[in-house]
Amino acid sequence: MKQSADLKRLLTSIDHKSYPAYKDVRGAYDFNTYILSIDHVQGDPFASPSKVSVQVRHAKAGFPAELFDTPWKKTALEDYLLRCFSREIGRLSFKAKGSGKSGLIATSRPGQEVLSRTACEIGRNEITARFEVGFPAFGRTINSGELIRIFFDFLPGCVENVFFYRRQNTAEIKKRITLADDQQFIRNELKRLDLVSFVADGSILPRETGVSDRPMKGSVAFHSPDSLRITLNLPGHGPISGMAIHRGITLIVGGGYHGKSTLLKALESGVYNHIPGDGREYVITDETAVKLRAEDGRSINHVDISLFIRDLPNKKDTTCFSTADASGSTSQAAAVIESIEAGTRAFLIDEDTSATNFMLRDDLMQRIVSRDKEPITPFIERARDLYKQAGISTVLVAGSSGAYFFIADTIIQMDAYRPFDITEMVKNACEQEASKPAIQAPGFKLPTAGRKLAAGGTGRAVGAMALNFGDSRAEAGGESQEKGENSGRSGRFGNRGGSASDAGRFERGRGGRREADRNSDRNTRIKVRVHDKHSFQVAKEPVDLRFVEQLADSEQTAALAQMLRYCLEKGLLERCTVQETVATLLKAYEADGLSVFSDASYAAMGLAMPRVQEIYACLNRFRGLFLR
Repeated sequence: MKQSADLKRLLTSIDHKSYPAYKDVRGAYDFNTYILSIDHVQGDPFASPSKVSVQVRHAKAGFPAELFDTPWKKTALEDYLLRCFSREIGRLSFKAKGSGKSGLIATSRPGQEVLSRTACEIGRNEITARFEVGFPAFGRTINSGELIRIFFDFLPGCVENVFFYRRQNTAEIKKRITLADDQQFIRNELKRLDLVSFVADGSILPRETGVSDRPMKGSVAFHSPDSLRITLNLPGHGPISGMAIHRGITLIVGGGYHGKSTLLKALESGVYNHIPGDGREYVITDETAVKLRAEDGRSINHVDISLFIRDLPNKKDTTCFSTADASGSTSQAAAVIESIEAGTRAFLIDEDTSATNFMLRDDLMQRIVSRDKEPITPFIERARDLYKQAGISTVLVAGSSGAYFFIADTIIQMDAYRPFDITEMVKNACEQEASKPAIQAPGFKLPTAGRKLAAGGTGRAVGAMALNFGDSRAEAGGESQEKGENSGRSGRFGNRGGSASDAGRFERGRGGRREADRNSDRNTRIKVRVHDKHSFQVAKEPVDLRFVEQLADSEQTAALAQMLRYCLEKGLLERCTVQETVATLLKAYEADGLSVFSDASYAAMGLAMPRVQEIYACLNRFRGLFLR
């Protein structure tokens, strides 16, 4: 491996040369306390910044092993270090002058959620941080003096302050790790106590604005009703009380603007852990919970929606239903079945964003339009069986129909952002009703597993490009695609990083593939473009994720885009079931981390791990497969 002095000499030698001469500096350099790797050099000063990473060995970093000896503590520490690193380099950005993006220094900027990201990863032997640097230039000639300032004056201090335990705020680190332990404890308690969610007293649920996820100042703190309050004895925090939402069917009611949707939004976000000060640190929801809504116009591919829709007038088969332009009710029915396939244990539903005819039919409508003339079995008639026979709970926000009262196990009224348990009062009122709505339909049967998106077809986008996706390394049963590559690696959260070998070979990324391996199929790579948190494009096919509401970060969307590209290049969607495809993706992630899905020869910042449920949602919304 080259030394830092070699990098300085090389930079000095290419000063004032044409900008492409920067390509000569690619490689790894030993800075004694850390390794600097220049993974990719931008083509000109106005192009996307160069990709750079640093590795600090654990022996030199000095972080005690007990700070990252579990998956949740490791992710919490990675998140904290990334936030610190982002602040440090943010102060130095553009201090080096030049044209274009000269002097830019940036990395990922996490939001309120704690996510596993490629920007900072703790491996078996080292901590890896990835960032971008705009290599300085005079016009389009090299300004190596400014880059020397970045690498030799600015960066060492940042690395020292962030990635060396002796220089860190140890009290703050302990606070983050303790919180992660407490959050995981609550998640374990949800399973033990048969709960969907826990909302701690004192939580701040309202957000600052519609475009800001920070807590609203001066908002009403959450206070649970006595009948629903439980106390948990957290290992770090100690006793904490809050509202328990039990499994079954929970109805949230109340007047407009009284906090119904605010509570539901907090439950949706509770599938992720949050940072201290967010206000929702102790709002914890079953990690498999899925927000359901209508999605007019979405594509549906070979989904058995007969549980809700059957006997269509056009005789179309609803046991294997496909459409490129779904209605609200059809899309929501498909979302239920797809979520069951993804392993959800709880549905979160807001009446405001649901298809009315999918959710219920009142008595008068049922008398006028008889059941045999209506192909839709509404959700209200299936909710009970979904819980009793499939173990799937429902949390429903409603404000327009009292029919939901008849199916609810627990009824919570929000009044000026304060929850009240009105279950007993409402049940007494329901008993006095002369006419009761139909709340259960016959013929409950869950769809069988084994659904394929392509059903033997070929990819429209893929076929148009005449690419060969028949990689023999991909296994249909969800097995690891790259035998021999995974040897010596352990578990989902095992080896998460490459290292500098004794021979001096530097493998960048968390077990990422060697450059030669990636270059071998460079000609068959499908281009990916991420637009924002809600959409991306694979080849020429757009993927719309606007209504996948539990995506927390655009870097999760970027990871989904790379996963879909990976599936297409491996031919997984044509040969495997949806479940097998997701199993294959998870297997690859467990072995090599998110970098295995990268379309570059290096592992770069900019990817965050989505939930399994969002992976399913992404695959199910891909339009690029031929519909039969």
